[in-house]
Amino acid sequence: MKDLRIILLNFETMIVLGIETSCDETGVGLVEDGKLIDHVVAKQDIHSKYGGVVPELASRQHIKKVYPALDILLERTGIKLEDIDGIAVTRGPGLIGPLMVGSLFGRGLAVALQKPFVNVNHLFGHIVSVFFAEKRLDFPFIVLLASGGHTMLILYWDTFHVEVLGETLDDAAGEAFDKAAVLLGLPYPGGPYIDRLAQRGNANKYPMPKPQIPEFNFSYSGLKTAFRYLVEDIRKQGMQKLEEEKPHLAAAIQKAIIDHLFDKIEKAVVQYGLKRVAIVGGVAANSYFRQRLAEKEAEGWETAAPPLPLCVDNGAMIAMAGWLKLKEGKISPLDEAPTPRLPLNEFL
Repeated sequence: MKDLRIILLNFETMIVLGIETSCDETGVGLVEDGKLIDHVVAKQDIHSKYGGVVPELASRQHIKKVYPALDILLERTGIKLEDIDGIAVTRGPGLIGPLMVGSLFGRGLAVALQKPFVNVNHLFGHIVSVFFAEKRLDFPFIVLLASGGHTMLILYWDTFHVEVLGETLDDAAGEAFDKAAVLLGLPYPGGPYIDRLAQRGNANKYPMPKPQIPEFNFSYSGLKTAFRYLVEDIRKQGMQKLEEEKPHLAAAIQKAIIDHLFDKIEKAVVQYGLKRVAIVGGVAANSYFRQRLAEKEAEGWETAAPPLPLCVDNGAMIAMAGWLKLKEGKISPLDEAPTPRLPLNEFL
């Protein structure tokens, strides 16, 4: 095989293909010199009837969807496979079956095309998705990453220097949204449905307990339990009553989840004297979350968030992370296997 590192360092411009298959969304994206060209996300609707992701079914869906998604992306952009300068793939964290599908597909492409290959930490991909925002924040800045599987507060010092200030002690914020949606009889994934329903509700009608978690950590297990008891009490008054109260219940749980996130962000802003804040991950698409962020910007904060389609898992964020690594000459061996439990500070 050619010396891919030497070839890479001679590039003046670089197009990187990103492949994301860590959970139930098949994402492919293209980035050129740190700018998004385009991306495609193929969703897996098969999981909605189970109320959550079924790993085996997710793996099979990725096998079916990854090449067609890439075909659509290339056709839409007019870019040919041979025009791609590097290939980036999610190594972890995530579900091992889905990760294997993307990893094998990406490594196969790298071998067939004789292109540099790089593994990417999924969490790092979410963090650098903020570089797709209209406004770039200067380093250092605070990042709140909240998704279905992860919730963490991060001090982002420089491109490959991240410091985790705190994370969830039990459930992730996105998981709390999904579990609350199940209690309200809403489809999976529940976050977007709660968001829409909450816009018709009074968030203060049903005050929720405020998690008392030390330092910069989070916890949603107690909040979920309190919400379950609340829904059950209202259900005892009849299904019609529950239907009437659903918008208020959705607004109440949404406020509680997001306010808990903001409590920690505000604490970090004060402690570190930084008023530059970014939010990333699926929960960053929540309208109330963005409203709170806009309010803080009016108070003098500098804020940023990815465009809504780039908050969820996607190939563009993996391409961005891959581009950042490849331009520094960080190339991965082709025998480096996926790792379901991959800490953020590893593999940067």
